[in-house]
Amino acid sequence: MKIAILGAGNMGLSFSKSFLKYELIKPENLQLITRNESRLSKIAEEFPHSHISVFQDVQEIDADLIIIAVKPQDFQYVAENIRFTLKENQMVLSIMAGIKIEKIQKLLNHPLVVRAMPNSPTLLGMGITGYTSADGISFSQLINIERLLNSTGRSVYLEDENLLDGVTALSGSGPAYFYYIIDAMIKAGIEMGIEENLSKLFVKQTMLGAYHLINNSDKNLEELIQDVASKGGTTEAALKTFEENNFKEILKKGILNAEKRAQELNG
Repeated sequence: MKIAILGAGNMGLSFSKSFLKYELIKPENLQLITRNESRLSKIAEEFPHSHISVFQDVQEIDADLIIIAVKPQDFQYVAENIRFTLKENQMVLSIMAGIKIEKIQKLLNHPLVVRAMPNSPTLLGMGITGYTSADGISFSQLINIERLLNSTGRSVYLEDENLLDGVTALSGSGPAYFYYIIDAMIKAGIEMGIEENLSKLFVKQTMLGAYHLINNSDKNLEELIQDVASKGGTTEAALKTFEENNFKEILKKGILNAEKRAQELNG
């Protein structure tokens, strides 16, 4: 399989590294296309055996799959300034937030489009990606796409494309919500007199342990909370403050606003 990645940013490069790590593609069959000429040498250092190109110079793409990894706000410009022609049998995989399959098909004048929403832990091969496809794409073609996506973590196929905006808000943006909460916890630790690096250690290990408890316990989240929150204790005092300030509702509202923004990106 030959793959071209249009938009060699963090996500595009993390996909590339996963494909190469699991030997799903040979380095010489990978083409990385960037709009930023100043990044050429750095990308070439990381991928010495692959083809590195500047977007405006590309007049032909010899690839079975073209992954579009540009920012959604830049897609219209990119589509209008493409100098190559997509071949009839070439597949397009979009990992742009918000941009619907129909719009991608229209701007590229090409029917074979799969739309996916990964998240940043793909950098470590621990991401999760929701994906869906246009009509006319075969089961075997989808299996090939899934193999590629699974090299970056896990993938879930969705029949309803509209759910992808929710996936974008939930898991695509999700890591930032955890970082935000972790940052608040670390700063609380510092305010209580715990040295910053030690506060980070306590919080990060607590998050890691809590994750493994969720994965390995038969109890639901409410039961796990109650296991920690004894009557009249310290945890109950914190949870009471969260409830009084509608923390859960604020968090939910933020996630729903992220979904709304994803919908707006389609224009």
